[in-house]
Amino acid sequence: MLSQVVELIETKHTFGITTHIKPDGDGVGSSLGLCWLLRSLGKEAEVMVRGDVPPAYHNLPGADEILDVSSVNGKYDAIFVIECSDVDRPGIEGLDKQFTVNIDHHSTSEHFGTINWIDSTASAVGEMIYNLCKAIGGRITKEIAECVYMALVTDTGSFHFPNTSDRTLKVASELIKAGARPAKIGEAVYNNYPWSRIELMRQVLVTVKRDESGTIASLRQTLEMQDSAGAIDGDNNGFVNIPLAAKDVVAVVYMREVAVGKYRCSLRSKGDINVAKVAEKFGGGGHKNASGLGIEGDWDEKES
Repeated sequence: MLSQVVELIETKHTFGITTHIKPDGDGVGSSLGLCWLLRSLGKEAEVMVRGDVPPAYHNLPGADEILDVSSVNGKYDAIFVIECSDVDRPGIEGLDKQFTVNIDHHSTSEHFGTINWIDSTASAVGEMIYNLCKAIGGRITKEIAECVYMALVTDTGSFHFPNTSDRTLKVASELIKAGARPAKIGEAVYNNYPWSRIELMRQVLVTVKRDESGTIASLRQTLEMQDSAGAIDGDNNGFVNIPLAAKDVVAVVYMREVAVGKYRCSLRSKGDINVAKVAEKFGGGGHKNASGLGIEGDWDEKES
């Protein structure tokens, strides 16, 4: 609950912040936005993740201070866990032994935190961080504005995904007034990729096909493709959305090989097609139009 989060911040002093492994714009932007908010209130705060932060987010204020950790180091009054379905999602050892605050906008998130603030009506966790700032009486600084705007623009697909609401656009407007620069952030997200992304996209798009109805599309990525393209995790961001540009396609499954016999599946859909229900059947989760899951086994068998 928001009120519990506000009370915690007001009564405690030292905080850690983390998000899921291989973080996206909402994970990084919301974590940094929260960090700047806490510091503006006179608190001690730091962001930690497992692994590298994607290049698109390197220019966000405070991104150069993000710690790469494999276990919890240091003593915190509480650790905020941003946009994670469960306590294992950040990939950080010892997190389950901490006082954790679970902040998420996915309805399928497990209530693993000591405090759980889940708001499935929010377009992104970034929108929730903005609400927190208002609730606690904080000021939207330029640093907070840029980080939270990144969270909004990436999780809404530049404000054209179904999770975009009038509230989302009002928040975005306030962030721009506070100093967020849409053109600069858009450039970092959409025009800042290495050539390896283009090469990987070329190979992945060769695999695109539709089912007999012509309404469900699939594409896949192998470890060999990634290696030959010289690509890294994150170079494939947004690939799953490409087939949705076709008029007749209403759902897409993107199967990405992450290890021999192990795959990460991203599901996307249009309109009333609920892919979250599909993901939940296989232990995954997410939103109605954007979900994911992990599977193991034979490639061709799983794809069918």
